[in-house]
Amino acid sequence: MRTLNKLLAPHLKVAPVLVKRAPTLTLAFDARRKSRLAATLDNGEEVALLLPRGTVLRDGDVLVADDGGLVRVVAAHEAVLYVRAPDALTLTRAAYHLGNRHTPVEVGTDYLKLEYDPVLADMLTRIGATVEQVSLPFQPEAGAYGGGHKHGHDETFAEDYALAQQVFDEHHGHEHPHNHAGSSHSHSHDHGHDHVHDESCGHGHPPHHHAHR
Repeated sequence: MRTLNKLLAPHLKVAPVLVKRAPTLTLAFDARRKSRLAATLDNGEEVALLLPRGTVLRDGDVLVADDGGLVRVVAAHEAVLYVRAPDALTLTRAAYHLGNRHTPVEVGTDYLKLEYDPVLADMLTRIGATVEQVSLPFQPEAGAYGGGHKHGHDETFAEDYALAQQVFDEHHGHEHPHNHAGSSHSHSHDHGHDHVHDESCGHGHPPHHHAHR
């Protein structure tokens, strides 16, 4: 039995003819987010999937077997809810409520797609969306499901955190250097000057002036 143990990075270009000739592995979303899986290629060959934990396969991904052979991933048709709305606000509200429930969602320009769930279908209908149960491939947004959660040691998490911190600092007009040692945090402030924080944030509260001496 061959083992599929490598996912080709998107920037590694493979000759289209080789990808076209490669056997396919058709999997539903739930199977595509498993890094350990016994599967059957569409040609009937049994294989073992052994990928780094947290890997989520997408339609068109190319896997490499331990013998160097290629396998192309195909997103299977599965039961999903296809959500549309009469206006952008309703669709945005639908996405917001689904996000609050940490529901895997595929986001299109004028639709949302999620795994079939009658409770969520009822909720979406109540806020004015049109919900249809269909059979389609499902490719939700990365990072909001299964092994796609971001943790403190992930490179993408570090990048997102740095960007969020930069925006926060720009909004408050100053920077707080942070030194991290183990699990403790040490904050260094220059006390030789005054800080003015605008903490009104649109809630009708006046800015607070803090003087550090």
